[in-house]
Amino acid sequence: VDYQVGSLGRVIVARGFEGEDVYAEIEGIAAKEGIRSGAVFMVGGLRSGKVVVGPKDPGDISDPIVREFDDAREITGMGTLFCDGDQPKLHLHGAIGRGDETLAGCPRGGATIFCLLEVVIIEIDGIDATRALDPELGIKVLQLLNT
Repeated sequence: VDYQVGSLGRVIVARGFEGEDVYAEIEGIAAKEGIRSGAVFMVGGLRSGKVVVGPKDPGDISDPIVREFDDAREITGMGTLFCDGDQPKLHLHGAIGRGDETLAGCPRGGATIFCLLEVVIIEIDGIDATRALDPELGIKVLQLLNT
C-alpha cells in the first residue's frame, strides 16, 4: 500500500441546480479554487446518467456493466479529487435510487442534477499525487508521487 499524510485545508460547500453536469460543476469549482487534492461528499438528486456497476468479467475491467437512467433519482455519494496534469478530476461512487431500485457504482456519462445537489469539498494539503494511466489496467488511476 502506498500512502501519504496530508492535512485538512479549506472546506467548500456548494449547491448544484437542476440540469447542471455534476462532474463539470465540481471539477470547475476545484479548478477555480486551485484544489489539487480533496475529498467530496454529496447528497441530493440526479436527473440522468450512466453508472458503472462493475465489470462483466472480473478479470477484464475494460468491459464494464453500465446502467443508464433518465427518471430522477436520489444519490448519496463520495469521491476524490486529484489532478490529471493541471486539471482536477473527480472519481465518484455512490448509491443512486428510485423506489425499490438502487444502483451502486460510479456515475458517468453526463450525470445531471435533479432538483438540487448539496456538495462538500474538503481540500487535502500536502499530498503529492496525480491521475495517470496505469498500463496494466488501461485506465487512469491515482498515483502517489515521491513515496
